[in-house]
This record gives sequence, C-alpha cells and structure tokens, in this order.
Amino acid sequence: MKLQLSAAALAVVLALPAQAATQIQWWHAMSGPLGDWVNDLAKDFNASQKDYVVVPTYKGSYGDSFTAAMAAFRAGNAPDILQVYEVGTATMMAAKGAVKPVGEVMTMGGAKFDSKVYIPAVAGYYTAPSGQMLSLPFNSSTTVFYYNKDAFKAAGLDPEKAPKTWPEVVLAAAKLKASGHKCPFTTSWISWTQLESFSTWHNVLFATQNNGFGGPSARLAFNSPLHVRHFENLANMAKQGLFVYKGRDNKPDVAFPSGECAMQTASAGLYSRVSKEAKFAYGISTLPYYPDVEGAPQNTIIGGASLWVMNGKKPETYKGVASFFKYLSRPDVQSESHKRTGYLPITMAAYELTEKSGFYKKYPGTDVAVTQMIRKTTDKSRGIRLGNFNQIRTIIDEETEQIWTGKKAPKEALEAAIKRGNEQLERFQKANKS
Repeated sequence: MKLQLSAAALAVVLALPAQAATQIQWWHAMSGPLGDWVNDLAKDFNASQKDYVVVPTYKGSYGDSFTAAMAAFRAGNAPDILQVYEVGTATMMAAKGAVKPVGEVMTMGGAKFDSKVYIPAVAGYYTAPSGQMLSLPFNSSTTVFYYNKDAFKAAGLDPEKAPKTWPEVVLAAAKLKASGHKCPFTTSWISWTQLESFSTWHNVLFATQNNGFGGPSARLAFNSPLHVRHFENLANMAKQGLFVYKGRDNKPDVAFPSGECAMQTASAGLYSRVSKEAKFAYGISTLPYYPDVEGAPQNTIIGGASLWVMNGKKPETYKGVASFFKYLSRPDVQSESHKRTGYLPITMAAYELTEKSGFYKKYPGTDVAVTQMIRKTTDKSRGIRLGNFNQIRTIIDEETEQIWTGKKAPKEALEAAIKRGNEQLERFQKANKS
C-alpha cells in the first residue's frame, strides 16, 4: 500500500509544471451565452500556452462589477483585468493611479501594440487627449434594429424590407398591431438607443463640448426640437399600443428572441441570443432615422465595454495580461468572436477576414453594426464621454418612464433629466479638478 501511495504521489508531482503558471484575475459582466463566450476565450488561451492562466469571474451587471472593482481597488485587492462598460470610460480616465494604459502593458509584455489597427471609431473612444490608448476594446457594440420576418409576413408587410425611417416604423407597428401583435415595437437601453445613438445618427449634439470630448465642462443638450419631437412620437406610439416599454437596461432583451415583440432596437450583441433562441425568421437592419433631418443618417456610436488593466500588479502579471490581450486581438480570434456574438470585430483585419469567409452573405445583416461604425465621424458623432454617466443614464430612465405612464410631457421629462444630469456633471467636474 505504501509503495502504491508513493507511486501515485510521484505521478502527481511529475504531472505538475516545473513552475506554477501565473494567474490573471479577470472580472466581467457577461452572463448567458455571452458568459459562455468569455469562459471559452479564457479556456482557449489557457490551452494555447503554459505560462499563464486567465481566471474569468462574473461579478454581476456592468454597474455591479464596476462598483465592486472600485471598492476592491480602494481595499488593495483589485482584479488584474476589469471589463468596464463604455459609460464608465470618463470615470476610469479620471481615476488617477487606478489603471495602467494598455499600450504600456503591451510594451512591458514585449508585445507590439499599434492602435491604428483598430476600427477608428472604436479606438478613438478609449484614447486620451494625449493620444494614448488607455484600454483594450473588447465587446464593442452599437445599436441595431431587429425585426421578426414571420410577423411582418403575417401583417402583410414585406419581410425582406426593414423599416429604415421612424415614420416607416410607426406604419409597420400599426399593421403589426392590426394583425394581432400585442407588442409591435420595444427597445432596450432607452438612453443609449433613443438619445445617445439617436443624436449621433442624426448628427446633433447629446451634450456640449462635442459630447464631452472637449472637456469636463460639458453639459447635456438633448432637449433640442428634434429630441423632443422624437419622444413625442414615442409617447404617441406608447398611447396607441405600438411601442411597449419593457424596462431598463437590457431587461427587454428577452422580448424579441422570444417572439413577444416584433421589432426592437438593441445592442448588436443581442445577436448571440437571437441566433440561438429565435424560432422564427428575423432580420437585422440599421437604426431608424428621420428622413427630413439634414445629414442623417451619420454614424452610430460605440457601446459594450473595454478591458482595463489595474495598477500596482507584479511585472509577471502584466506580461501575462499582454500575452492574453495579444491573443484576443488576433484576427482569427476576433472574427470568430464577432460571428458568435454580434459584437464588432474591433480590427479592420478581423472584419476583412470575416467578409472573406462569406459570413455576411450567409447571414445578411450581421455586418450592419460594422458598417454603421466605420463611416467617417464628425465632432458631433464621434461618441459621448461624460463623467458620472452611469448616474445620468439612471436619471434618464427615471424621467422618461414618467412619459410612458403619462405623468410628464416629453419636453418636461427631457428638461428635468437635463437639469438633474447637469448636476451630476458639475459634481464630477468639481471632484476631478487638477
């Protein structure tokens, strides 16, 4: 028995690597099919080499994981990599000493880093005024329009012709309702889809100072005649049962793939769920626009999240992070992730590889997110980067919900959101004065 135990112990020792692999802790906010994707990325990277082990940990929603990471940083036990949604970008940039720029990390790991290989609208969002790219684009998305082709056919609509303008959306919704559909249209992420992307798509400002890119003195500006007109139209749709509000953030995302709602504006990343769960023919199209607005459509803006590297780690950890980021940025890895999730391929090489593979021809509409983002941007459409943006989005949710319940007129609700939101911007500006 002793001999057998010794042999077994020897086998275990021989099976161990001569030097233990360095663990890389990665906190993220991906659940469901997207959580499976994140776990697979880590698993495949870990299997590709023996020096590092990436350990992904789900920490709840974007907001929850962001709050947890900031608390962990203050306590001195932050993760090595943190996935932060785009509205947290300005806050991360202002968090002095909390992060290590991605370019610096890649250099420490002996990996080449060229920000020019990334899709400009993606890289630009995560780049500081100095020109230094601060985080690695990861699950970058934008807003797209999903529609149920079977429901369209049943309502007498052309299933191969998606509504391109808001007047066409209203007409389609009316026909869908007349055919018995109880939820013709819904949307997730009200602020992102109906105010932020809506603004850049129409080349109008969401906030002053070029939507915050010009400095911390930016103030909200989404009470223009166009913004008010759009929310008046949405309010009328809600009264007629053409638009059904399904909740905040991504809570409505179950509504389209389940077949409950026939049309939805949502993240391109919803594709991973739609392709897996929808039991009907569906289409993906561009965000609707108002045809009488000069310059529309322009371009939509980035959503999703990027990967930030936390400061104060050992050199070996940064080498591991660099190795992992190099792996994530490979055209083949990016292309496969893009096909699987609907998120942007983030590099032009990955986009071109996907196009060459015939994926876009086989699955029409999967290129919409990319083509909306690679257009030339303007000062009004480059993106939106504001401090305390998470709190501002919550305020917008609270105020616009007053519209759907009939408690406030659209103009009143938008102006209240601006007043309360500007208080958050003033607070951020004071707290981050150098």
